[in-house]
Parts: sequence; C-alpha cells; structure tokens
Amino acid sequence: MIRSFLRTSVVTFAAITALATASSARVHAQGTELTGAGATFPYPIYSKWFADYATKTGVKINYQSIGSGGGIRQLTEGTVDFGASDAPMSDAEMAKLKTPVLHIPTVLGAVVLTYDVPEVTRPIRLTGDVIADIYLGKITKWNAAPIATLNPGMTLPNQDIVVVYRSDGSGTTYIFSSYLSAVSATWKGGPGTGKELQWPVGLGGKGNEGVAGQVKQTPHSIGYVELAYARQNKLAYASVRNSAGTFVEPTIESVTAAAAGVVATLPATTDFRLSIVDAPGAQAYPISSFTYLLVPTHYADAAKGKAIIAFVKWAIHDGERSAPTLDYAPLPSSIVALLDRRLSTMQVAEATPGR
Repeated sequence: MIRSFLRTSVVTFAAITALATASSARVHAQGTELTGAGATFPYPIYSKWFADYATKTGVKINYQSIGSGGGIRQLTEGTVDFGASDAPMSDAEMAKLKTPVLHIPTVLGAVVLTYDVPEVTRPIRLTGDVIADIYLGKITKWNAAPIATLNPGMTLPNQDIVVVYRSDGSGTTYIFSSYLSAVSATWKGGPGTGKELQWPVGLGGKGNEGVAGQVKQTPHSIGYVELAYARQNKLAYASVRNSAGTFVEPTIESVTAAAAGVVATLPATTDFRLSIVDAPGAQAYPISSFTYLLVPTHYADAAKGKAIIAFVKWAIHDGERSAPTLDYAPLPSSIVALLDRRLSTMQVAEATPGR
C-alpha cells in the first residue's frame, strides 16, 4: 500500500502549482511524460489539449483512447498515470484502487442519436421510450407508427432499422443507458445501466469512432455517439424530447442548460460523481454528461505528481476556451470555482521508490 511508504513531507497543491508555473523550463528539461487511457467521448478535445500543453510546457501526455472501462482497468492496475471516464467510478470500482482518485470534470458533452436515412432531409424527432424500443428490437421499421407520429409530414421509408451499439466497455454507453433507464421502466428492468450491456439486437462498433463509422457506411442505421463524432463525420442526428416536453437539438447551449440544474447541489457533494441525464429545464438536452479525468492523489514520481496537477489546473482554465470549437460545452464558471477550492485543499504526497 502506498500509505505505508509515504514520506513525512507532503507537498500541497498550492506549492505544486507554484513550482509548476515557475519552473516550466526545468520541467521541459527533465522531459516529463505522462500516460493516460480511457474515454473516447472526449478524445477530440483531449488530443488538442495535450498537443497545446506540450507546446506550452514541454510536458508530453500520451493518451490511449480505449474506452472508459479500459481506462479504469489500466488505472486500477497502475499501468497509467491517470484515467479518463465518462461514467463516474462506482463505489465497488473505487474500492479496488490502491490509491484514491479524484474525479475532475473537464467538459460537458452530448450523446446523440445519429442515423443514416437517405430519404430524410430534416432532423428526425425521437423520445426516450421510442429510442428504448428501437434498441430493444420492438420498433423495427423507420416508418413504424411510434416514429411517424412524432414526425408528422415526414416521409419515412419502409426500411428495417439497423441498430448500432458500442461493443467495448464505454462511458458513452453508460450515459446512454442511464438515460434510457431514467425514461423507460422496461429498459431499466433490462438491459439496464452499465458500461457494457447485453444488447437485444444490433451490430457492435468499437469506440465512438467505430459506431460513427458503422452508421456512416450502413444505410438506414442508427447509433449513439458523442456529438463531435457525428459532426466530424457529417452524420445527421435527432432532436430528443426532454423532461419538459420540448424537442431539443444537441448544442453547446442545450448541454450547458442541462448542467445548470445541478450546479446548486454541488457544494453539498463529496465529489463530482454526478448524473445530469434527463435534467429539468425547457432548453436542456436530455442525454448530456460531464466527462472526467481520474487523478490519483499520490504519485511515487514527484515530478509526475506536479505535472499532472499543473495540467489539470491549466485544462479547467485555459483549456476550456477551445471546447466550443470542438462541440463540447465548457464547464460553468461556478463549477470551475468549486474545482479550484477542492484542488487547493488537495495534498499530493511523494511515495518512496519501490512501492
């Protein structure tokens, strides 16, 4: 256990930040490198952040986009310096860790229902119960009455719906399935909520990239992906009816609106393991979520400890500016303020070699 090897000297976050800021040239000279793995949901924004940060500081961050489940597994095994997940770790997953971790929300994103229906030229409208029934295999045709009723005046084809899902352990699946569990009692009873599910029907694709690719090359298919992947692949995506009864298109503004309803509850929470699916508010997009960096509270390598904390501080401030350009919603300023206060009390202890 790490605690049995801790030195008596503990470096506070404030000291780490000051050292990282004042000594970036020294960090560059040391050639500090960090490794991380996890969620594909935020991969477009993380790729930009890691490149920008390397240019600014010389700190190289190598990240494997392998899915939230894979990231949590590698973090648990101690083969990476940090993890990334769209799904908050469960208490059972947290209990397996040798070192406690902090959940650091980085940006907000939307899971969208993307489809390839050549006959349709405007966005299809869907509701949670209809989406659930499509993925349960109960609605099998694009012109089925439940879809047609939501889309009056739209000529829908008499074609089979090809369902596409994530085949890997996925935070995107967790977000999507937690939404379906919130709006469909049938779905909640099974398959339910999770990063990996037993899918009743459909084809699997690995990562957001794999699902987007499957939909792009398969006429009359439907899949769930992060908004950025749908836009980058020029795929259509549905408007979804929210808890207020409004059909809402996934946008930065509608994702931000989903987060607004939970901000008031944050000071009372012990961490940021939160769900904002099916959030209240007329403008809230209902399949929205935070995505997280999973940062251990102790590092055997003091330089890595300083580097990861300095990066996190940079990301939630400077990095947020680029979020909208890649179709992510930046963290509300109130959440950034809460993170700053939380991080200011964080202590990163340096462990002795050979832990």
